[in-house]
Amino acid sequence: MTDYHYDVVVIGAGPAGEGAAMNAAKKGKKVAVVEDKNMVGGNCTHLGTIPSKALRHAVKQIIQFNTNPMFREIGEPRWFSFPRVLKSAERVIAKQVKLRTEFYGRNRISVYTGTAQFADPHTVDVFHGSQTNTRLHAKEIVVATGSSPWRPSNIDFSHPRIYDSDTILQLEHTPRTLIIYGAGVIGCEYASIFSGLGVKVDLIHPGDRLLNFLDDEISDALSYHLRDKGALIRHNEQFDSVEGNERYVTMVMASGKKVKADAFLWAAGRTGNTKHLALENVGLKANSRGQLDVDHEYRTAVENIFAVGDVIGWPALASAAYDQGRAAAAVISSPEDFRFVDSVPTGIYTIPEISSVGKTERQLTEEKVPYEVGQAFFKNLARAQITGEGVGMLKILFHRQTLEILGIHCFGDQAAEIVHIGQAIMSQKGEGNTLRYFVNTTFNYPTMAEAYRVAALNGLNRL
Repeated sequence: MTDYHYDVVVIGAGPAGEGAAMNAAKKGKKVAVVEDKNMVGGNCTHLGTIPSKALRHAVKQIIQFNTNPMFREIGEPRWFSFPRVLKSAERVIAKQVKLRTEFYGRNRISVYTGTAQFADPHTVDVFHGSQTNTRLHAKEIVVATGSSPWRPSNIDFSHPRIYDSDTILQLEHTPRTLIIYGAGVIGCEYASIFSGLGVKVDLIHPGDRLLNFLDDEISDALSYHLRDKGALIRHNEQFDSVEGNERYVTMVMASGKKVKADAFLWAAGRTGNTKHLALENVGLKANSRGQLDVDHEYRTAVENIFAVGDVIGWPALASAAYDQGRAAAAVISSPEDFRFVDSVPTGIYTIPEISSVGKTERQLTEEKVPYEVGQAFFKNLARAQITGEGVGMLKILFHRQTLEILGIHCFGDQAAEIVHIGQAIMSQKGEGNTLRYFVNTTFNYPTMAEAYRVAALNGLNRL
């Protein structure tokens, strides 16, 4: 067995692992990364964020073409198959892999392909199947192995009509009807994508409202627009069983209801990728969802082993994972640069998209905070009228006395971009965080950012 010695070994080359590896390397540490895929980027690049968002963008373009009267002059509405649309996502994946591979080379980071297993708290073996001849020693180890779809044992995922959020990207036809079980972020995003392609979607949800962590008004808007695209949403229904044959899939709910469709997508939860790490060799144990517990510095119960990204649970976002990786590397190499990642904007790429940061109206009401609301509807913005993206709104929640911004909630085109303006003001200290910034600052016209001025004036007029 060949032994190699490093300052830091990172397990996983997704956003969390990349953030940790790059930051440690730039601080002068000798770094190695172990990745079980043949290419860097992790699930984010190959199975999750990048392909699904590229897919969504392509579908959104199709919807724009098919609904814009101007295009009727040059042709009739077009139908696109799911595999054909998926091709655009594959091009983006290749570009991302090329870019990220260059990062590792430029920073002299060694990348080992294989499955990592702990031998002891300072040693990782790299396996190819059941064989290993590579052993990595390090002072600190960062676990950034990400997560995978949780698969219940009573579903046959080998059936050609039954998918999860990973295998759906291998779908080789366009189903006429689709059942999606689980209306979390992934379920809602795929409901938007398939509805946009003209597929009849049954979105089945165990809870009583979609994405209940969102502001109620935004959640209601998402429900409306999914239904408007033809999706049927069934709340308060628990999964019992699913069976497929050569022609269709039948899902049975605990209530006794049965739903039949051409295909079935399981989108109910994810589990941390810790199964093959041999955690018992270092005295660590994952929780029931395969996740590792960490402290405020992303340390596990073993002092020199850190964990970041989806493998620790909340918020399970690529954006947060990258920053968590950088934060763990800061603890190791430059403690003065450390920050705990707690204020994270949501970015939900449904059609239209959703983004928010800060408190919701429900939370502020429960906390008895005297707040007011400022609203701007996209249909009234010149830029949205020009682009034909009139669906959506920006909502600012602010303190009635101090005018401190307490929450930003956005639904509509470019919501995930728009939210960052509000986030920047919210992060200012003391009197820097004020609604008056949006009234006293000149915004380009016409822009979507102008929504902040409109919403701020709307809110002040309520006082």
